[in-house]
Amino acid sequence: MTFLWLLALAAPMVDFRSEFARPDPFGGTVTADKAATAEQKHWRAARRSYASMHIVVRLVDPGSYRVKVRSDLPVELYREWYHKIRQEYYPDALVPVAHPVSGSLPDPDNRVPNQTAQAYWLDVWVPADAKPGPHTVTVSVEGAGGTVDKSINLLVAATVTPADDTMSIDHNSYGTSFLAEQYPKLAAQYGDKWTASDAFFGLIHAYHRIFYEHRGLFHQLGYGHGGKVAPEFAPALTGQGRARKIASWDLYDRHYGPLFDGSAFANTRRGAKPIPFVYLPITPEWPASFLNWGEPGYEVEFTNVVKEMERHLREKGWTKTRFELFFNHKKRYKAFPWDGDEVRFLEDDRYFKEYWRLWKAAVPQDTPVKFVFRSDSSWALEQQAADLEGVVNFWVCSSGMLSWMPETARKLKARGDIVWNYSGPPSISENSSAITRYMMRTWVWDVDGYIHWLTVSPGRDPWFNSGGADLALVYSGERFGIEGPIPTIRLKLERNTLQDLAVMDRSRLAAFVKAYNGTTPQQWWTPRPALADKPPNKINNADVDEAAKPAEWLLHRTDAAAWQRVREVMK
Repeated sequence: MTFLWLLALAAPMVDFRSEFARPDPFGGTVTADKAATAEQKHWRAARRSYASMHIVVRLVDPGSYRVKVRSDLPVELYREWYHKIRQEYYPDALVPVAHPVSGSLPDPDNRVPNQTAQAYWLDVWVPADAKPGPHTVTVSVEGAGGTVDKSINLLVAATVTPADDTMSIDHNSYGTSFLAEQYPKLAAQYGDKWTASDAFFGLIHAYHRIFYEHRGLFHQLGYGHGGKVAPEFAPALTGQGRARKIASWDLYDRHYGPLFDGSAFANTRRGAKPIPFVYLPITPEWPASFLNWGEPGYEVEFTNVVKEMERHLREKGWTKTRFELFFNHKKRYKAFPWDGDEVRFLEDDRYFKEYWRLWKAAVPQDTPVKFVFRSDSSWALEQQAADLEGVVNFWVCSSGMLSWMPETARKLKARGDIVWNYSGPPSISENSSAITRYMMRTWVWDVDGYIHWLTVSPGRDPWFNSGGADLALVYSGERFGIEGPIPTIRLKLERNTLQDLAVMDRSRLAAFVKAYNGTTPQQWWTPRPALADKPPNKINNADVDEAAKPAEWLLHRTDAAAWQRVREVMK
């Protein structure tokens, strides 16, 4: 009897945990997520969506184990990587694994001292044609002391999640230099030919694909503040003046062709669809030199090349994507004498109007190619919204300033303009529902989208010296032998929130926000501050932060259980 009792003690243990209760490497829940309910009695999912959960494997003594998942629904399994931030370990990076999968505790790769538990993220895919009703998911863990099975019933609803979302969630990045930095082994294989290799363009497409598979989109800006455009982001040019023309589409088409026709997304759960938005390579310095600004030669070079671009896009049939005329420079960088991004001096609006005149001279009025004129606005948003009516039709707005301009948001939407807001993704060490707050605010405000300002920069050593990865929602997979990005828990939670929002009834908005953080919809807007009536160049960031505090404070008091409460209201 004593021998059998000792064997029972040594048997492995396995638990299912709520996606919002991130497990620590010792079997508990990370401090930031203590408010979330770890043990769920009921697991539910709509069709054409994912159900997600943590699986926590624990061993009494160090040793090896083997995990197997059984279900009549397709499943995807990821090993959770623990990042040390200050004195606590947080899971975030998700390493795809085939199952059955073997492991050991402590994990020699992750190097967590005295680790007794390993978490796995389980995605259960519910196809659109899945049978409504209960489906069983069983996890078996085999260890030195025997095998333990644990099952849950996943209740599949008759509801089918719409293929399209209620909002666009954009993941922003700059250029492609980060690829060589995060994939040094792969880049070294190609040397000088790296940026023209199939592997290089394959990586770009992989980044688009991972965000697409998580119901988002990926935006890469291909030029700097001085207007220099990287060769993979624009067709090659030749000649000057009237002889200025496009010499080659090779790199541009290799980069964007699979994105504009959707083939980059073949064999994904969402199917092959063209990307919805992309930056044009146009800057004050491309395709015409700004040295000639105001001269007939500038207009000739600009309009001739833009005409060629429109014709190429039209002939290729790339008419589903919105191509953005967007200026990202600021005069303080001393390349150009006006602000293209976040205009602070209202006299700079004349440049937008002049570019609009040049644009209309180059592009046929009846073109089937979808062009939009985008402005990222903050300081002068209210004034620009009025001054640039009929010119700019895509507004990316500072969340803080937009928070006291509900009427501006409504007017822009009413005239058919696109309205997004922006900030940055939350740190790993914030609670798990933090990733939901910007999507919830976008939904409450009833605007079209939200931008995570930067999402591909996890830091120099995200594995053993993480700073919180608040500028990344994916990691390089090269460390694990994967030539592409791997997701984070935060990205998975973002996707699952978008799934929920796609089926939430807007007529119940008040009930949802009350459950979320005890507020009313009106409290998500900031009372109009006195500084709103000051000239844009007479206010600063500190002024804006102070003025935006009322709504921001309510937003940031969201606890880890916030989205669990929303789901209870959804039932």
